[in-house]
Amino acid sequence: MENYWSYSLTVFMAFFAIMNPIVNIPIFVKLTEGADEIKKKEISKTATLVAFIIVLAFILVGKYIFEIFGLTIPAFKVFGGILIFFIGFEMLQSRKPSMHQNEKTAFDDAVTISPLAIPILAGPGTIVTAMNFVVKANFLHVLITILIFALITYLTYLAFIYSKYIIKLVGDKNFVIIGKIMGLILGVLGANMLIEGIKLAFNI
Repeated sequence: MENYWSYSLTVFMAFFAIMNPIVNIPIFVKLTEGADEIKKKEISKTATLVAFIIVLAFILVGKYIFEIFGLTIPAFKVFGGILIFFIGFEMLQSRKPSMHQNEKTAFDDAVTISPLAIPILAGPGTIVTAMNFVVKANFLHVLITILIFALITYLTYLAFIYSKYIIKLVGDKNFVIIGKIMGLILGVLGANMLIEGIKLAFNI
């Protein structure tokens, strides 16, 4: 049972760090400028739901994608580790991850799906993280991964709809600190995934 608790905590921290429910608030505020509160809630709900469905699809059929394209687990872990480490490194450098960047300022309904749902929420880093946890995993591990990702998605939804209050409460400077902490966590997770991939590749 302890292994499942440890696994659950690892999955939670990984998803929390990669999706940045708090750090993504300024991006959400910028993308929804000009929208009223009702519209912002609608956008929050749709974006997080779409992101959940996208990642869920990869969780459920990811292993079949591996078989079809002849991908290997070590290669996936190595690439995933490098990608996640890179995102964390960028966050430590006080830059938004390049795959999360968006310069659009005018409000547009289209931002709900792109770039908000994908790639900001369900970006390559999120998908890679999700698939890494379910490759060669048993049913319970897959179920735990899905439930925890659903929880993170819901927390993101709450962060978006209460964004103006959270910004006032936390403060702009503290957002920078939170981003660096999340970047450090991602960097360590990415390095660990890379090491695991190398070990598997060379049977170490």
